[in-house]
Amino acid sequence: MRSNHDDEHTFKEFNPVQWTFDNPPRILVPIANGSEEMEAVIIIDMLRRAKANVVVASVEDKLDEAAKLSYDLIVLPGGLGGAQTFPNSETLVNLLKKQRESNKYYGAICASPGKKATAFPAMCNKLSDQSEVENRVVVDGNLITSRGPGTSIEFALAIVEKLLGRKLALELAKAVVFGRP
Repeated sequence: MRSNHDDEHTFKEFNPVQWTFDNPPRILVPIANGSEEMEAVIIIDMLRRAKANVVVASVEDKLDEAAKLSYDLIVLPGGLGGAQTFPNSETLVNLLKKQRESNKYYGAICASPGKKATAFPAMCNKLSDQSEVENRVVVDGNLITSRGPGTSIEFALAIVEKLLGRKLALELAKAVVFGRP
């Protein structure tokens, strides 16, 4: 998704797959104390504007209830506090494992081992494959990753494009004045 609304992409895609889902897609956005607020709010807002069914659940409080449902996509916002809390949530870890094993979609503003990914610059050295760290948004099969707060809108628009089509993603980009004059 380029910020000037043309046909170029700022996300790089590997192992392309057609993302399919129930209509509208059900998306879980887990949050924790210390999650990056800007990333969480932008992801939630853009997906709701796209008419996705977005469930927001705290890993400290409401995730067990949310875990009773199945999701087309689970997407984690970044933020150091959240990133440190997420792995300690057995419910979230199990949800993500199930998501991956079911060949469903998952994403994070961070990274996932064994996949092409990008990450926050200070965390890129932790990736096992650092070949794509300069990209702002990377899609590798069923995984989508992004770098940080400044790439949140591109990340959310790339999710909209993968789930609901380029036309809607471009309309949303224009509606929120995401572009250069």
